[in-house]
Amino acid sequence: MASLQMAALLSAPSTPVPSDRVRLGALRLSASSSSTARNGGALVVRSEAKVSGGGASARGLSLITHAVAEKAAAASSADSKPGHELLLFEALREGLDEEMERDPTVCVMGEDVGHYGGSYKVTKGLATKYGDLRVLDTPIAENSFTGMGIGSAMTGLRPVVEGMNMGFLLLAYNQISNNCGMLHYTSGGQFKIPIVIRGPGGVGRQLGAEHSQRLESYFQSIPGLQMVACSTPYNAKGLMKAAIRSENPVVLFEHVLLYNLKERIPDEEYVLSLEEAEMVRPGEHVTILTYSRMRYHVMQAAKTLVNKGYDPEVIDIRSLKPFDLYTIGNSIKKTHRVLIVEECMRTGGIGASLRSAIIDNFWDYLDAPILCLSSQDVPTPYAGTLENWTVVQPEQIVAAVEQLCK
Repeated sequence: MASLQMAALLSAPSTPVPSDRVRLGALRLSASSSSTARNGGALVVRSEAKVSGGGASARGLSLITHAVAEKAAAASSADSKPGHELLLFEALREGLDEEMERDPTVCVMGEDVGHYGGSYKVTKGLATKYGDLRVLDTPIAENSFTGMGIGSAMTGLRPVVEGMNMGFLLLAYNQISNNCGMLHYTSGGQFKIPIVIRGPGGVGRQLGAEHSQRLESYFQSIPGLQMVACSTPYNAKGLMKAAIRSENPVVLFEHVLLYNLKERIPDEEYVLSLEEAEMVRPGEHVTILTYSRMRYHVMQAAKTLVNKGYDPEVIDIRSLKPFDLYTIGNSIKKTHRVLIVEECMRTGGIGASLRSAIIDNFWDYLDAPILCLSSQDVPTPYAGTLENWTVVQPEQIVAAVEQLCK
């Protein structure tokens, strides 16, 4: 069994907690053979919490009145398991390293990405291995080096542009929207823009408003861009490799508080699809759609929900643009209830777009209004207690599911 370990990052407002004491429930990683992994098969992360049997309840739900989560089976020795353990930032680096070794046109540019190794060490050691021209340190000028990356993509390179913080990329919004997203169209197809724009974002541990941006809502309206959000070491590496190989511009969102997640990933090469959601936990009563850090808040809430007799289905949408409506739709046709949980702002966020897409495509399958839990429309406070109040917490998820399933 592979366990995802957090480094004191989700709920404690003040005192740091040792990472070996913070566990968000036992997760079971079940993957198919290495050949499936090569072909982009999604790794399924299932909660150890299961439900079975059932009794009668309102609106046809089968609630288990005395349900309890199953105990995790004893883990075997780590040495006997296939694959290797990596932290999420190490998985990103491994995917980037493999692609740079495979394709000499792949290059990296950004602030401190060279010999310093990046602000979160995603590019550590790459400048020594590939040289200063392929791992290029840039001045503190996001509009300039993002524009340079787009120009290099037009001329045949595959640049990976790192924003030291995603909030800083607002300085390059003109280049990302007017150039990166539109040049393939405005050039009549003469130019492709195979560029990856990536970096840390999200609400962190008291980083203040300007360093706690969620730019998904800013970028989702730009024609021509694809957007994905990683949430585990496994999908971080697979999505990084897929984004680099894509002929389209891809924005890869990484959450600042997930870099120290640990997971065992395959030794064999694998590439994930940029347009597929991941079934995290199958269930029958309600579909919970989430992504990035909120995946772990949802799974924490799922343990409580199972003990209360509910059977939630949890989907990590991963692809923020376009949505995987096939996976989402099949779940809705089964559960008939939808809860969206995001860290993005409520007004104009990913949840608003996802709710609209569900209403347009699956209205007839819904037995209850779609609920959406989002961050509050306020600048993120510096004070830890206030910061927590702006972000969706597991208790709110439990209450929302109970409301939906009345």
